[in-house]
Amino acid sequence: MTDGGFELDGGWLACEAEGDLHQRFVEPDFDETGWEPVTVPSHWRSTPAFAASDGPVLYRHRFPATPLDDGRRRFLTFDGVFYYGDVWLDGGYLGATEGYFAPHTFEMTEAVRSGVDEHVLAVEVACPKEGDRRAKRMVTGVFSHWDVLDPEWNPGGLWRPVRVVESGPVRLDVLRCLCVEATEDRGRLLLSLAVDAPAGPTPVLLRARLDGPGVAVDAEQEQTLAAGENHLSWTVEVDHPPRWWPWRYGPQPLVDVTVDVEVDGVRSDGRRVRTAFREVRRDSWRFHVNGERLFVMGSNQGPAVMALGDADAADLTADVKRAIDANLDMVRIHGHVTRPEVYAAADEAGLLLWQDVPLQWGYARGARRPAAAQSRSLVDLLGHHPSVVVWCGHNEPYPGPPSEPEDKAAKWRNRAQLLLPSWNKDVLDRSVARALRQDPTRPVITHSGVPPGPLRDGTDSHLYFGWYLGEMADMAAILRRWPRLARFVSEFGAQAVPESADFMEPGRWPDLDWDRLQERHNLQPQHFQRFVPPDEFATFDDWRAATQAYQAAVIQLQAEDLRRLRYRPTGGFLQFCFADGHPGVTWSVLDHERRPKPGHAALASACRSVLPMVDPRTGHVHVANELRRSFPGAEIEVRIAEARWAFGGDLAADSLAYVGRVAIPSEALRIDVVLRQSDLGEVANGYGPVLLSATRLASSG
Repeated sequence: MTDGGFELDGGWLACEAEGDLHQRFVEPDFDETGWEPVTVPSHWRSTPAFAASDGPVLYRHRFPATPLDDGRRRFLTFDGVFYYGDVWLDGGYLGATEGYFAPHTFEMTEAVRSGVDEHVLAVEVACPKEGDRRAKRMVTGVFSHWDVLDPEWNPGGLWRPVRVVESGPVRLDVLRCLCVEATEDRGRLLLSLAVDAPAGPTPVLLRARLDGPGVAVDAEQEQTLAAGENHLSWTVEVDHPPRWWPWRYGPQPLVDVTVDVEVDGVRSDGRRVRTAFREVRRDSWRFHVNGERLFVMGSNQGPAVMALGDADAADLTADVKRAIDANLDMVRIHGHVTRPEVYAAADEAGLLLWQDVPLQWGYARGARRPAAAQSRSLVDLLGHHPSVVVWCGHNEPYPGPPSEPEDKAAKWRNRAQLLLPSWNKDVLDRSVARALRQDPTRPVITHSGVPPGPLRDGTDSHLYFGWYLGEMADMAAILRRWPRLARFVSEFGAQAVPESADFMEPGRWPDLDWDRLQERHNLQPQHFQRFVPPDEFATFDDWRAATQAYQAAVIQLQAEDLRRLRYRPTGGFLQFCFADGHPGVTWSVLDHERRPKPGHAALASACRSVLPMVDPRTGHVHVANELRRSFPGAEIEVRIAEARWAFGGDLAADSLAYVGRVAIPSEALRIDVVLRQSDLGEVANGYGPVLLSATRLASSG
């Protein structure tokens, strides 16, 4: 929050840049006849006239010039320009922007005092297609290069609000708020301020107020500012703070932090953020919140919709509730920065967020400086959110999938680059990680999906057994042989055809437009041919049901495999992925209309706090309990056809218990396991024919 002003949300006109138009359109008396009305904030492709445009697009907006009191200053703030911007006001150049998620502010005080009756704002916005997607230059992450969005989409535009704001003579430009301590006895917030003074030396008084459940703290500090931008740090302490917890383990008390700067006893400017007292650390891929060890279960989430700036806020925040209803502790904001409403909703709900810098696959050398600068801005923007518990610098720092799916040589080159030194991993990613480590309160993962090798310890694992690798039941055996791969698995799963499948034209079955579905809707036919071949099914509905059953079996088996490795050595897992951002055949468990696939129920079941499990390959029976309470007198029954096995005992808090072993006949079509306990009631789990046939295939192989 900053001092009041107004949003420039109506009356915008736009035109695609052609010829020398980008030079002439900045003049105040330029004739806008024939220009298209556009909505701001929005992406330019949301306007029919620019629905196929890759830009650049020129924007103009006229707004009244209102008087400004002596000693006051006025600013233009762009909350998000996607991706490059050049800004003119009344024909004068204000400056340039780069990056889509960080705000940019320009002072317009002199223009206000020039005596004009009307201001004319002109903005050129460019979001060019990357010439070489394996050596990208823009820090746009999955928006420029991903296999779960339409590759033809262009997100360019003024996608976040444009505002006019005011301050007194001293402006508080940045308020970064980090919780550096949150014990039962004491809480400390580190406030890092960027304060702009027009002249120096300028004595100021800084006031901070904390308001929240059981918290009412006022603090003040005197400072003398030099002319220009001043960087200040300030620690505010609270006795016996209310602590914020993930939803499974406790409440989520939030605290409003207001910082004002006064000049000569008069408030000049201020900011407010909402934060909480909580500590987070990572110990060998085991996450701890407020000192409590958590076995993390979750999923990945890309942009909720491709036109993220146009999305309804309620639809965005509904995904947070959906994640918790699916028993997820954590959602990875995969390869992008989403809208502020999502972070606020996660804070309120107690959903943990793994936040990526928007770096996905391969980058050119020119990307290093903007990536590091935008990583620092990311900490400024999101550092106060208690839900954000980890920063990740770069997802899969290799060039990306080969343009030809069957190019085996390119696949092996990609895998080699994950193990050997490279510019992306060893130069770009180190610069980004260094910038993220300005935040000492959260773990920083330099890059995601880098396996351990002879030259490095590796990071988290992306293990697509049953899709890119081997069979679905192979993962457990591989992890026994190579335990470092099991420390934290942040991607696994398989594609499935969605319920909302009109875009596939199912009436054409079996003669679907397979090329279009592959190019624009993410379908990977070569892998379906291995596991669920379309030519084996008489109808589209039969094939869709088979793909969904297969995906659900992969999720259930592999999530349970990882729960059986709880803390020895696995610290948690994130399935890939939760919900689609556009019509596609993907790894999601919710399609673009948020209709669930069977994989959604499988994921929700596998992430329950208390879960009885049977390993269908061995017959070993386990129970996982993520809660901080024990359950005495628990009884477990396993049923296979007419056979019954019964076990009993006490279930300890925060535990994985080995219960016993049952004999699984080779012809078994169904396994059911039920846990009964007076406080829990009845907890049931089951294994169907798709999963059982897959495990038999692995055993026989």
